Amino acid sequence: MKLGVLSTHPIQYQAPWFRAMAACADLELEVFFCHRASPSEQANAGFGVAFDWDIPLTEGYRHRFLRNVATQPSLGAFFGLDTPEIRGIIAGGRFDAVIVHGWYYKSAWQAIRACWATKTPVMVRSDSHLRSPRNTLTKLVKSVPYRWFIPRFGACLAAGKWSADYFLHYGARQEKVFFVPHVIDEARFRSECSRLQPCRGDLRREWNLSENGVVFLFAGKFIDKKRPVDFVRAVDRAVRGGARIEGLMVGDGPLRQECERIANEARTPVRFAGFLNQSQIVSAYVACDALVLPSDGGETWGLVVNEAMVCGRPCIVSDRVGCGPDLITLGETGFVFPLGDLECLASLMAKCAGDKAALAKMGAAARERVARYSTSVAVEGVLRAVEAVKTSAGGPGA
Repeated sequence: MKLGVLSTHPIQYQAPWFRAMAACADLELEVFFCHRASPSEQANAGFGVAFDWDIPLTEGYRHRFLRNVATQPSLGAFFGLDTPEIRGIIAGGRFDAVIVHGWYYKSAWQAIRACWATKTPVMVRSDSHLRSPRNTLTKLVKSVPYRWFIPRFGACLAAGKWSADYFLHYGARQEKVFFVPHVIDEARFRSECSRLQPCRGDLRREWNLSENGVVFLFAGKFIDKKRPVDFVRAVDRAVRGGARIEGLMVGDGPLRQECERIANEARTPVRFAGFLNQSQIVSAYVACDALVLPSDGGETWGLVVNEAMVCGRPCIVSDRVGCGPDLITLGETGFVFPLGDLECLASLMAKCAGDKAALAKMGAAARERVARYSTSVAVEGVLRAVEAVKTSAGGPGA
C-alpha cells in the first residue's frame, strides 16, 4: 500500500513512527516535510536555546523537503508553510492514502484539497481535544466549518481518547476514527535507562540532589502553557508541610528566570538542569522518582509522560493534559489533580514521598501501561485505516 505523509518539519517524536512504517512490508512510505527548522527557530518556539536535535530525525525512511514559498516561512503561522508542489505530487503519486498532520497551516489544506480533487483518501491525524482553552466566540466560529470538513476526511487518526472524542464531536463517524497513538523511540529509552540506572547516584550528585530523597521532575519548555511556576510553588508547599522531596527542572524558556527567582527566594530545593537534548534526557528520568506535568489544556498530549513511563516512572498530571485519560489510572500509574490546585498537587507529592514502595510499584505499572502506546500499535492503526479507506466506495468523504 503506497502511503504519503505530510508533516510540518522533522519532529523527534514522529521519526520513530516513520521508521517503523517504513520497515513494514505492507507499506511503501514517503514523507514530505514543509520546512526545515533552524536552531534559532527552535529557540523562538519556546525552548529558550538555539539547538539542533542530536539524534537522527530523517534516517530510516524515504522523505523529501518541499519548497516552502511563504513570504515569511514559519512553523507558527497559517501562511508560514506554503508548498504548492504537494498538489502535483499527490495528483501524480497514485497513493492509496495520504496522512496529513492537522489542518492549521496552508500546506495542509493544499494537500487535503489535492486529495479531494483526485479522489485520494486523506487521513488526518490530530491530538486536539475539547478541553483546550477556547472562548465562546472561538467555539462558535469553529462549529460550522469543522462540522463540514471533518466528516469529509477518509479517516481520522486519533492519538487518544480525548482526540477521538474531538473528531466525533465535530461529526466524524465512529467507524472512521482509528487509534494511532503518539509514540516515542521506546527501544532507545529502555536501553538508555538500563545503561544509566547503575549511575543514578552519580547523576543525582551531578545535579546536587540528595542520595535518598524523593525527586520530582519537570521536563519541558518554560512557557505559560506548561505552568512551570506551579511546579516550583507546589514543591515549596510540600516541603513546608514536612515532605522530604526535591524538584529537578529540565528545560529552558522565558519563565526559567522567574522559576529560579521564586525557588531562590523561598530556598525551595529545586535544581535547574537547563536544556537537555534527546541523547541526554534519559539521565533526568533515571535521577528522578516521578514526573509532574502541570500544563493547561494547551497540552494536547504530553509525550514526556510516555518517556517517563517507559523509564518506569509514575506521573502526576493536571486534569487538562491530553494523555491523562489514556495513561493515568489513579493510584496505579500516577495521579491527576485539578489544574492550578497547588494544595492538591503538593499533597500528592507528599503522599508519593511517604510510601516509596508504592511509588516503585506505580512505576512498574506505568511501564506496562505505556507499552500499549508503542510504535507497533501506531503502525497497526495506520494499516487498519488504509485498508478501510481503500475498500470504502465513492470519492472523497465517502
